[in-house]
This record gives sequence, structure tokens and C-alpha cells, in this order.
Amino acid sequence: MKRESSNKIRWFMEDILPPVVRDSKPFAWLMGCAHPLVHKFASFRHRAHELNVEEYASLYRRIGGMKRIHENTDNSAAVLEEILRSVIPGRIIDVGCGTGFTLSFLMRRLQDNGSRFTGVDFQIDPRAREQLRNVDLLEHDILRLPIGDASFDTVLCSHTLEHILDVRAAVAELRRICAKRLILVVPREREGLYTFNPHFQFFPYVHSFLRVMIPLPKKYSCWNIGRDIIYIEDKDVAEASNASDFVEPLRKTNAAPFERRETYERGEIRL
Repeated sequence: MKRESSNKIRWFMEDILPPVVRDSKPFAWLMGCAHPLVHKFASFRHRAHELNVEEYASLYRRIGGMKRIHENTDNSAAVLEEILRSVIPGRIIDVGCGTGFTLSFLMRRLQDNGSRFTGVDFQIDPRAREQLRNVDLLEHDILRLPIGDASFDTVLCSHTLEHILDVRAAVAELRRICAKRLILVVPREREGLYTFNPHFQFFPYVHSFLRVMIPLPKKYSCWNIGRDIIYIEDKDVAEASNASDFVEPLRKTNAAPFERRETYERGEIRL
């Protein structure tokens, strides 16, 4: 199933069905018929505060052995194109690279500019190893990356933060290794007891996600693309080589209800 198709299902489940239905036992039974791990995912979230590392890893190993809901990537075509348009060529890392589809997509489209690519996941998917034979792949915890400060021009992390319990610590680590631009993508999703995924974090609105990004930098942008939220922030681009080639003009905008800030013209804070 493509992301665009699952988004239609999520729209009905999250925006049309009321919570009294979504959290009911009949709905739980129906969801359990559609996916064998729905009840496991519900228990996983319920016990999140007491899970140990092995329990966490065990569930994801089990998921990895099953057929994916999305064929190759959790990113929609529109999100992939926005990521491509936003990356600063050079040293590029995808943290939470999954099957390697997004990195492979970027490599094909940026193959002529000399960029170097790295992928990280806490469990490297065999499909990533197959697709990314000439890419450095690191199997490591996102909270403790074995990478030096400001090591990558573009740090990408898509459809990963929703799986992390300590999301603020994860964001801090991503910012630490970023030299120029940080690109984050999360699903725009409402929490429910019974879902097709083991997500811990839910962001139904742009401002829901911005709360976990505090403190916000001077130059950032956050907006909806379909049922996903994309966030982009820049370090001090004035010091970045050839920055004018990659960074769109910035302007002041009064983006209520947030305080006045500099944001990307295309991106403003959209509710």
C-alpha cells in the first residue's frame, strides 16, 4: 500500500470516527482482524514507561519479519520531493533510514553533485543493506549517535521520532550532528488505543510538533504536507559555503499565534 492510500484510511479513522468508537472493544476486535499486532501495539504504548531495551527491540524485530503496510517507504511522493528540494548537498545522513528507500531516492537524484550519504537505524533492514551497498550504514541508538558534532550538512529524520519515547533528547542529538540543515518528517496523527503502528508520539497539529522542538531557532519552517508534518531548520547559514544556492530568501512574517520570527517564505507556520 502506498502512503497516499493509507492516509485516506487514517483520515476516516482519526477525523471521522469519534473516540468513543475508536477506543471501543468492537473496534479493537475489528482492528485485530486486520492486523495481528494491533493489541500488541496497544500494550506496548500502555507499558511504555516501563519497557526495557530488549522488549523494545524484540517488537521491532517481529515487525521487521512481517510484510510492511507501506510498500517501500512511509514518505509520500509529495514529501519525498520536498525533501529533495530542501537538502543541502554535501554530507547527508538519514537517521532512521528504514528500508533505505529515501536514501536511495536521494542518491539517484543527487548523484552528480558529489554528495556523500550515510544511513543510521537501531536495526538495519536487510533491504537497506541490499539497496545501499556503497553507503555507510550504522546500526545505533538515535539517542547516542557515534558521530562528531556538526558532521553533516543535511540531517534527515523521517517517520522516526514518533517511535521514540524521549523525543526531546533525540532532537537534541540530531541538532548536535547537524552543520547546516535539519529536516524532520512526522505523521500528522491523532492518538488512539488501537492503531496499525507502535507509535509513542502523536502530533495532530503543527503546533503539537513545535512544542517538542523548543527552543526554536531563528530560521525554521513547519507545515503540513497531506497527513504529514515537515519541519526544517537552519544553522547559521551565513557561514555555510554556497549557502545562497540552497536557502530561499527569508522574510519577517507575523505567524500568529506564535511570536514574530524569520521563517521560510514557502513554509510559514500553517495551522
